[in-house]
Amino acid sequence: MERGYIHVYTGNGKGKTTAALGISLRCVCAGKRVFFGQFIKDWEYSELRAEEILPNFEIVQFGRGCFIDRDPEEEDRRAAREGLARCDRVLQSGEYDLVVLDEVNVALFYDLFEAADVLEVLERRNPRVEVVLTGRYAPQEIIDAADLVTEMKEVKHYFNEGVGARTGIER
Repeated sequence: MERGYIHVYTGNGKGKTTAALGISLRCVCAGKRVFFGQFIKDWEYSELRAEEILPNFEIVQFGRGCFIDRDPEEEDRRAAREGLARCDRVLQSGEYDLVVLDEVNVALFYDLFEAADVLEVLERRNPRVEVVLTGRYAPQEIIDAADLVTEMKEVKHYFNEGVGARTGIER
């Protein structure tokens, strides 16, 4: 790739991480290297096994869990900042063709770090690296910096009928 673009997948609908995993698969199948950093998350998602199966795919979690039933703590902020620092190094290295910052917008929403911090990381990246930022609540600064923005809109979701996250589909 001559120039890497910045993608944002946001909105309240399902499919942001799934879309990022899809483009990651496409890159790996084209012989490219992918780094997939997950902010907030610490559950055992099925995609964590991908690096066992896919060559040139690395996935790392930088979270301590969701904030559905608790407020973020200083340890959450520290983990997120360390994750952003790791992504900064990865993006500057040029070692990967695609770097995903999964749920980074949610980390911003919960003030684990500032949008300015993410923008600095994006500015310092190797210019040929493609970047995907996912998560609800993408702030306007991130949207403005992006080359491609897709908003996932929930129209209907079986979760509202009591269906929980299923292995291999939502997790």
